[in-house]
Amino acid sequence: MTSPGTAAPPQGTTPAIPDKLYFRIGEVARIAGVEPYVLRFWETEFPQLAPKKSGTGHRLYRRKEVELVLEVKRLLYEKRFTIEGARLYFEQNKKRGVAKVATVPQAAPAQSGLFGEMTVPAGTPGEQAAPSKVPASVRSELAAILELLR
Repeated sequence: MTSPGTAAPPQGTTPAIPDKLYFRIGEVARIAGVEPYVLRFWETEFPQLAPKKSGTGHRLYRRKEVELVLEVKRLLYEKRFTIEGARLYFEQNKKRGVAKVATVPQAAPAQSGLFGEMTVPAGTPGEQAAPSKVPASVRSELAAILELLR
């Protein structure tokens, strides 16, 4: 779905993002392998995706926004989320400050749910963390609840 002469990165790989401060919409479209109108549409659907505009009205994406575009594309195209599901996924992860299961060392296996890959809050039993200041009685109750859920 890219313009002739532009090669989209192979699906399932993360394209390299050049080391720059700002990217124009055409550059971001090439990096992500989508058309510029798709990026403009995503801006209307995902409030986190809000590039600055230059004095002439050109969109200027920062690196974090380019990474967000790549994550949106991954959720929509590879994980097959709907727009609404992807939006809820971002809201859910923003509110709880969670880490993806795949990035948590020795985490419990990922389960498929309504929004695709499940997430695990930092400091859960599947993660090797420093000893907690949570009382032992609370920890044992939480462990019992976790066993009921498995």
